[in-house]
Amino acid sequence: MQVKTFTGATSQEILARIKAELGADAVILGNRTYRKNGVVCHEITAGVERAQSDGAAPTSAAPNGWGEWHKEWQQIKDQLFALMKPAIQLERLTPRQRVALEYLQREGISDAVAVDLYQRLLSQPGASVLECLCSMVPVKGWGPGYWGQRLHLMAGPFGFGKTTTALRFALHWRKTQPDARIAFINADCLRGNGRLILRHWAELSNFNYLEAPDKSGMEAALRATAEADAVFVDVPGLDRTTTLAQWREEMGLGDVEAATHLTLSPYCDTLQTQAFLKRYKSGGPGSLVWTKLDEAVSFGNIVNVAWAAGLPVSALSYGAELKESLSPATEPLVWRLIFKRQIPGQAA
Repeated sequence: MQVKTFTGATSQEILARIKAELGADAVILGNRTYRKNGVVCHEITAGVERAQSDGAAPTSAAPNGWGEWHKEWQQIKDQLFALMKPAIQLERLTPRQRVALEYLQREGISDAVAVDLYQRLLSQPGASVLECLCSMVPVKGWGPGYWGQRLHLMAGPFGFGKTTTALRFALHWRKTQPDARIAFINADCLRGNGRLILRHWAELSNFNYLEAPDKSGMEAALRATAEADAVFVDVPGLDRTTTLAQWREEMGLGDVEAATHLTLSPYCDTLQTQAFLKRYKSGGPGSLVWTKLDEAVSFGNIVNVAWAAGLPVSALSYGAELKESLSPATEPLVWRLIFKRQIPGQAA
């Protein structure tokens, strides 16, 4: 594990440096505030797990004892955050801030997110909880106005609705730009059910539909859709040994400019969600699409994932219908969902 201590004038500045240097997986191990020459200084110690040293050759299998060591380290992290929780002096917050923080903790935000939010509130006297949260959970609503890329990779685990999300994205694009030429490239064409649904609705909606089970098929599909205004690629679900970056290289998409949209559901536990983020991490622009909202009972994990991944929320999806079941994300929609459990389009 790599451990490093950072100092600075504000907690926000230090957290930004930690994220830039150690990455989104870094955890806060300790923090303190002190005065030096009459100036208030902040000090935060952070650590990050390194599966391998920099420059080392990647290995396909974890070393012996890795699973047990990882379990022990997870317990250590839980204990560290349990020790840090008493340091969150709720009486230093305003009543509104305190109520909001306690509610978010009941909704399932992680200890790391709670500590970060608490430090932001203390460093910005008078700031509202939503002001601090908006800097932790970016929002960039789906639509051609914000997403000008021509190629869009629709990624995510099996069963989370990435295929239907691709169709909903395309229908929304067509509604915004009726004359747009839209195409689908199905790289998940080995599964019969998803393949039939995508092909059926593409034909009904007059979208161009192609299949690309391998690299040569992808190259041919990209050439065939060169004139399309928007191309949606249905990426297959990946197993534990494959990452999205590896899949892109295998399919000849490593250097192709594309936006990646990761579909997740808020009812996944923290450990599983962290595994998904590592598996589907990809360079370039990207977003989070939250699906099956009508099946979830709490939405704190939306804050956890956005904070850990640094990706904006682009859309909120709910219901089984293809039409009128996806809303481009806005800050009011996201926070009504989290604080009021209000699904977009439904009455409060």
